[in-house]
Amino acid sequence: MTQIVTQKVSLQVADGSAMNAYVARPADGTAQPGLLVFQEAFGVNAHIRDVTERCARAGVVAIAPELFHRTAAGFEGKYDEFSATVPHMKAMSVEGMTQDIRTAYDWLLGDPQVRKGAIASIGFCMGGRASFLANATVPLQAAISFYGGGIAPALLPQVTNLHAPMLFFWGGKDKHIGVEQIRAVVDECKRLGKPYVNVEISDADHGFFCDARASYHPEAANLAWNICETFLHFHVHRPELRKRVR
Repeated sequence: MTQIVTQKVSLQVADGSAMNAYVARPADGTAQPGLLVFQEAFGVNAHIRDVTERCARAGVVAIAPELFHRTAAGFEGKYDEFSATVPHMKAMSVEGMTQDIRTAYDWLLGDPQVRKGAIASIGFCMGGRASFLANATVPLQAAISFYGGGIAPALLPQVTNLHAPMLFFWGGKDKHIGVEQIRAVVDECKRLGKPYVNVEISDADHGFFCDARASYHPEAANLAWNICETFLHFHVHRPELRKRVR
């Protein structure tokens, strides 16, 4: 197993705010792709830190920025107390999130271990929306969105700006994201000719990837992770493979 090292960094955002982030990277110092990891509504908590470390073991330099830094730096909510997250979610704006995305992306660009032109994103729930927006904001090579609520209808105009292939995951039992929202996102990608992979796991619910939630679905999570690894290998780790089959 790849040995990793972790660190916490503080980044200056364009609006003058400071944003902390959790970083995990392979310990050997070799050049690797970069990965933006976007949190759920519950913050850069133990689960998101674990995902960040898992991604690093798979061979990337991963950074998870704290998207609630303007209202609650260091916030870590409990999964059975969703109401505590609501004020921070309501305080977020597309403009602010865009600034946060650019700041974390620029940090990856400036890190000597990150291969330039090999940066992707992954996000969960609220972070799935952020990962989609990241793909429309900065020149990624791939982006992954797990049950990203709120993409439709608010962010549908951003589909035209997508830089890279999208991988969408949805739970068939998810009552938080309606079928009409999913259809709107997929149909708009198709209409505009944007490359995407759409995966709906029929017996999975919202949050199925998170092993700290009651909705955790280990089989669905393992399947999704394997798909993620293949997707990133194809588009980020070994992009020459993609060019070969075109």
